[in-house]
Amino acid sequence: MAKIWNKGFDADKLVEAFTVGKDREFDVRLAKYDIIGSMAHIKMLAKIGLLEAEEEKTLREELQNILTEVEKGNFKLDDDAEDIHSQIEAILTEKHGERGKKIHSGRSRNDQVLVDLKLFFKDEIRKIKADALQLFELLQSLSEKHKSILLPGYTHGQIAMPSSFGLWFGAYAETLVDDMHMLVAAWNVANQNPLGSAAGYGSSFPLDREMTTRELGFETMNYNVVAAQMGRGKTERILAFSIASFASTLNKLAADNCMYLSGNYGFISYPDNLTTGSSIMPHKKNPDVWELIRAHSNRLQSLPNEIALMTTNLPHGYHRDFQLLKENLFPAFETLHTLFEMTYFMLSHISVNENILADEKYKYLFTVEKVNELVFQGVPFREAYQQIGREVQEGTFGAETAVNHTHEGSIGNLCTSKIRAKMKKAMKNIN
Repeated sequence: MAKIWNKGFDADKLVEAFTVGKDREFDVRLAKYDIIGSMAHIKMLAKIGLLEAEEEKTLREELQNILTEVEKGNFKLDDDAEDIHSQIEAILTEKHGERGKKIHSGRSRNDQVLVDLKLFFKDEIRKIKADALQLFELLQSLSEKHKSILLPGYTHGQIAMPSSFGLWFGAYAETLVDDMHMLVAAWNVANQNPLGSAAGYGSSFPLDREMTTRELGFETMNYNVVAAQMGRGKTERILAFSIASFASTLNKLAADNCMYLSGNYGFISYPDNLTTGSSIMPHKKNPDVWELIRAHSNRLQSLPNEIALMTTNLPHGYHRDFQLLKENLFPAFETLHTLFEMTYFMLSHISVNENILADEKYKYLFTVEKVNELVFQGVPFREAYQQIGREVQEGTFGAETAVNHTHEGSIGNLCTSKIRAKMKKAMKNIN
């Protein structure tokens, strides 16, 4: 298959293999979006007179045939195809001759790949939204189910004040709202049409960019054609920050589970078939799933830095460096989806210990409760603090293992419905 940029000579085979790299295997994932972009483009070309109505109809039908094969999983790149764009153009040209060659009028592979990526990113963002919402719902359900069961809270890794499973599960639910704000930011950047920017400097054809923006379902366009091309790398970087934000939440949740599951804590448990054993210690129940979630999440948190380093110090305009971004970002989507799936699966089988605070070592959890009780009786805070401190030092401290927290977001007032409203508001722009 001749290269679409062929000018009468071929690149050296070694150079060709190096420059193509792994791009072909990632390009297959963009096939659907390349076809959708081409359908919008030829409809616009017909409107401005660069394609006859019959030509547009023929090309559209053939593009639909290719799309059907893609959706069936039957599409693949030929061995000599450079990328998805040249493959589809070659199919059209083989089937319909000169008409197939007209599909590239008014665009460059630069804006073609930008369209493909932005449409692909929008779909991936929708999937992340669905994953996050499913986990959010489970966490809120667990929070309400176990809201009356107390457990120790920690600062500096030391036993501090009373907490509850309601607070613990609910905290991760609300943290997902913050992550969703990051995802919405990525959505807003991806939801701009770059088609018509061509190689980065526009076209002398009277392209109707408003039309293709509507056809492709973008909210707006990248108006400045140079800015459209400058979005390559920046869009990926912003999306990577969103992925890393979710990964940070999943990482901390995994770390908590590993800690709470250990014999030194014993706050939670899982069925035996969800843990692993030791090759020599018969008693072991290892949290391998959570450990791997923790590790994979840490890898994802490095993604923004990887992308930043690949795109730093590049002047404006297209550079082949951008091709490598797919190798970092595409697998990251798959990893994040898997982490959401496994986190949801594990939490669906969690059991909580309802008698944690019966252990004598947690009796000092309630020192602040006792201080506050004295303050309510009129004792100045500093004097109450010193009095309870002396009781602790002398070994005479004793308190009821009950709490009376009523303010918003506390043990007795989880604000579950308000957090749900925050999530609903946060994700409404992703459609």
